[in-house]
Amino acid sequence: MLKQALDSNVYLKLQQEKIKERVELFGNKLYLEFGGKLFDDCHATRVFPGFNIDAKVKVLLSMKDDVEFIVTVKADDIQAGKVRGDTGLSYEDETLRLIDEITDAGLQVSGVVITQYSHQPAVDVFLQLLKSLNVKTYLHYVIKGYPHDLENVFSEKGFELNDYVITTRPIVVVTAPGPGSGKMATCLSQIHADFKRGIKSGYAKYETFPVWNLPLKHPINLAYEAATADLNDVTMVDYYHFEAYSVPAVSYNRDMEVYPVLQKMFERIYGESPYKSPTDMGVNMIGFAIVDDDTAVEAAKAEIIRRYYSAMWKNKTGHLSDEGLDRIRYIIESLNINPKLDRACVGPALQKAQERNAPAVAIELHDGTIVTGKETGKFTAGAAALINALKHLASINKRLHLLSPQLIKTIQQLKQENMYSKIQMLSVNEVLITLAITANTNSFSEVALAQTSKLFKAQAHSSIRMNLEDKNAFKQLGIDVSSEPVQTSYFVQS
Repeated sequence: MLKQALDSNVYLKLQQEKIKERVELFGNKLYLEFGGKLFDDCHATRVFPGFNIDAKVKVLLSMKDDVEFIVTVKADDIQAGKVRGDTGLSYEDETLRLIDEITDAGLQVSGVVITQYSHQPAVDVFLQLLKSLNVKTYLHYVIKGYPHDLENVFSEKGFELNDYVITTRPIVVVTAPGPGSGKMATCLSQIHADFKRGIKSGYAKYETFPVWNLPLKHPINLAYEAATADLNDVTMVDYYHFEAYSVPAVSYNRDMEVYPVLQKMFERIYGESPYKSPTDMGVNMIGFAIVDDDTAVEAAKAEIIRRYYSAMWKNKTGHLSDEGLDRIRYIIESLNINPKLDRACVGPALQKAQERNAPAVAIELHDGTIVTGKETGKFTAGAAALINALKHLASINKRLHLLSPQLIKTIQQLKQENMYSKIQMLSVNEVLITLAITANTNSFSEVALAQTSKLFKAQAHSSIRMNLEDKNAFKQLGIDVSSEPVQTSYFVQS
């Protein structure tokens, strides 16, 4: 059994209780800004073994009848065609995906807010699409002097220009397709509008990272820095919190910078600020649900190494600054991490590639066994490594063909002659589908396919940049992948 760093049930209970406390604090109306991913929080599952990938949704489902959603998306991000790096989806498509996932989970979406709207053509097209889908849409405008010029922000030229989103439930979750979408401004605009209507409402931020009650340089918090290097996020001591309560707390630079302005805004709305520090604003109980700090530390270091390999590629392709990469290197040095030695699958992947003069992938299984696979004319390196891993787990002789050469040839002919594909190698997905099809007639395929669940949280490394299709397939199997920051051509054996 995999070691668990977090008790997920304790986390769910504590987080739910804290949200309910915050709702009561503000008279039964809370705008809850959601930091980070609402669904599929893979980062949290990697650094907190035991964290359920949909834990945040489970918290909200436990209060289902009291929860509704607002999705915000910034107009300029739509106009610029901004795309999420992890999904490859545009912000428009990610917004639609979010709506579908929220409603499929049984939760209610009350509308989409387009923030900083100024009649951008692409936004007007998106608005028409939302209208055709019967999604309620609201417009918030560019406010001169936001957030510092409070006189203008709270005037008829400020928040009062914005459309008011009608909500009926005690907890209004404000989420977005990505960072910088105007979630906090939407919350504050709504609170101001509520106040004008005689409705008492409040604000809080659902957070997971950084973990405020862990030390500043704890690997969990440093893993958060590594994950957000492209956003220039840096963990910091929350000196406001220490001054108010004499209790150490950890926040991050953006919350620390904006807090004094927010404090004045809260004073303007509430008469006095309900929060004495950036940490106060957050609802984050995950630190109290840690049951094995050593396992959390080990997992966080592994995540930092993964982020380092990813950062090298981003830097090489212009998607991460030199300063961002240097920040991750500093984190690695501060924790005495050696990426090639401390990630057990790295060395074998590189050695296999060098020996065979071909791209190679190594997979570290839970028992410490490392299996490798190289790219051939038949399989991608990821697919070859997967086959060898399944053979090992099923105790199938390594020399046995899981897929018959004739079957592979037939699939390759289909790809070449009917699908006009330039790549005839079978991918990870194609191998899995073929195993599933042949499982009814081939007992070895059936036994091998049954091992896929044992790959959850296995670790893998590729000697070159793994293609997106194989990378996504590994991700769906729960395999954590890292890749060398190179995309080169090797001699491919037939």
